[in-house]
Amino acid sequence: MKLTLFIAKRYLFAKKSHNVVNIISIISAGGIAIGTAALIIILSVYNGFEGLVKSMYSTYESDLLITPSNGKHFSPSTAIFNQIKQDPSIDAFCEIVQENVFVKYSNQEVVATMKGIDSSYERITHIKDYIKEGEFKLYHGQVPQAILGRSMAFNLGLRVHFTDALQLYFPSRHRNLSMINPIASLNREKVFPSGLFTLDQNFDNKYILVPIDIARNLLEYEDQVTSIEIYTKPGAGTETLKKKIKTLLGDDFKVQNRYEQNETLYKMMSSEKISIYIILLFVVVIISCNLFGSLSMLIMEKKEDAVTLKSLGANDLSIKKIFLAEGWLISLSGIFTGTIVALLFGFMQQQFGIIPMPGNFIVESYPIIIKFTDVLLTISGIAIIGLLSAMLPFMIVKKVENF
Repeated sequence: MKLTLFIAKRYLFAKKSHNVVNIISIISAGGIAIGTAALIIILSVYNGFEGLVKSMYSTYESDLLITPSNGKHFSPSTAIFNQIKQDPSIDAFCEIVQENVFVKYSNQEVVATMKGIDSSYERITHIKDYIKEGEFKLYHGQVPQAILGRSMAFNLGLRVHFTDALQLYFPSRHRNLSMINPIASLNREKVFPSGLFTLDQNFDNKYILVPIDIARNLLEYEDQVTSIEIYTKPGAGTETLKKKIKTLLGDDFKVQNRYEQNETLYKMMSSEKISIYIILLFVVVIISCNLFGSLSMLIMEKKEDAVTLKSLGANDLSIKKIFLAEGWLISLSGIFTGTIVALLFGFMQQQFGIIPMPGNFIVESYPIIIKFTDVLLTISGIAIIGLLSAMLPFMIVKKVENF
């Protein structure tokens, strides 16, 4: 085995009689290096965007969400919910009233998702870190206030320093519809804008946050809620708490963690990453054709050496292993070089942001997160492709005598 590797290294690094073989070998290693680096970098950039999306969703998503299995609302004023509130692993137990409502500001009108929140939500939420104008505040003295997305504010022509109030409308459950005066069958609440946030386009254009008392009055609820958001303390076991709550509440309620609240999104991101990995591996397969050409030309060039080695007692298998080892060394050199380049680029991008993000985005440069599993999968996949490419010439040349 040592003799095989020694001869393979001599063929790889020593000068050959035909410079074209050297050139093709360098091209083969360079192509594999480029493919390796590109695959690691692209997967790492995708990890960065995935992490960014998850962090944005975690800003306004709770660790656990409790919703009724049937119906739209329920009362949290029961012994079971009081028991859940007392759990030591819970940092915040937030009652939520959420419904689509009609919003009017001055002469502009939109349909928005009203989210009635309490003081616990005001304390725990990270949305206040994304306030771009005004402040996250539910009351100014006794005056109820609202926090809404900048996109919705733009559609309404609203600024927080304007004095006009937001009008919220929702059909009454107890009054009949009047054809003469339809607005009489609508409940109305008035709130003043206190802050504008910017997270993502869908959220900014959808939600308006108001005090839960205002939401209950508008929907004619007493103590009912549409959901409960639970935020756990750092280090607390979310899945353990989820099982405990599910056992207490039974089948009448659904208890979802962050993944289950956006299961489709997370599955789609995982599928896209797998697709990217497979597509780029096919690109590496095409690049590896250079390796096949390099080895084929080397086999033809070293025909006389093969005959000499056979005369010295080497068998066909030993001679084939020499050329196989050289192909393997070309692949490994390309993989090693590409991995080092990708890791260096990733470090520089993380530290210095050398490639900026175009346009007005929430981050200034392309996010990048290098995961060991991605590096390992890339190295493994390209190494297998390199091995198969090195073996391919021997499927054409069956015997050493035919060299």
